[in-house]
Amino acid sequence: MANPSPAVSASSAATLDGPTPSRSRGYWARTAQRFLTDPVALLALAVVMGLFALAVFGPWIAPADPTQSSMLSRLKPIGTDGHPLGTDELGRDMLSRLIVGARLSLFMGITPVVLAFVIGSAIGILAGYAGGVVNTVIMRTIDVFYAFPSVLLAIALSGALGAGIGNALLSLTLVFIPPIARVAESVTTQVRGRDYVEAARASGADAFTIVRVHVLGNVLGPIFVYATSLIAVSMILASGLSFLGLGVRPPEPEWGLMLNTLRTAIYVQPWVAALPGVMIFITSIAFNLLSDSLRSAMDVK
Repeated sequence: MANPSPAVSASSAATLDGPTPSRSRGYWARTAQRFLTDPVALLALAVVMGLFALAVFGPWIAPADPTQSSMLSRLKPIGTDGHPLGTDELGRDMLSRLIVGARLSLFMGITPVVLAFVIGSAIGILAGYAGGVVNTVIMRTIDVFYAFPSVLLAIALSGALGAGIGNALLSLTLVFIPPIARVAESVTTQVRGRDYVEAARASGADAFTIVRVHVLGNVLGPIFVYATSLIAVSMILASGLSFLGLGVRPPEPEWGLMLNTLRTAIYVQPWVAALPGVMIFITSIAFNLLSDSLRSAMDVK
């Protein structure tokens, strides 16, 4: 009998062995796919990217000088020629001040969360992995900050340190370190008891290697998502400090400070006075939706 052709043999072997398995996508690739197919996530991402574009290119795209005042043009309504969003109490163009103010407002809202993310994550991971007395000492110290509401704590720290951007950033960073450290400690405690960590410990790996290779990759995701949700809170607190005169000082354009200076004009031009608050609201909602979408995309059921 003639030998079967190579094509037939290959076909028979493929039939016997079954179809070639397709390569499965990684966790982060599937997370990105779920995120990019969420319309709410894309809308929030577009708003956030637009705000960052204003922060970066604001001074170049602003139609007028945001610090140029004119007493003859005070409190012009929305739709005035040359001032599409009206003017403030000193006759400065509101559209230009809102655009340029995005840079300082986002800086005041995001920087404390970034600093607290780095410091709080380090503290929480140390406490969660070490356990025992180290965990008790660190976490009981962190619990002291929970005796004070975040708003009152930020005001108290800023009032004690004095007004200014640097002191406001420091006070907000100190406010956000405890909650981030608690989340980091919680997820690290869960990961510490996993089999792959025990196997690495049994193989003789040192603590730094275990944390760097096996712990960080599994805990930074949840910590990052939680930190993202704090940006909206940070924006509101930073604006509140500026509103109270404890943050940015005049004549710098910043949304919270603009609310403070325009509060006396609420009965004259209420729509103009509300514009900085609208920007704060839109920014907070965008970051909240972005954080929720990230949490949903990373939640594998």
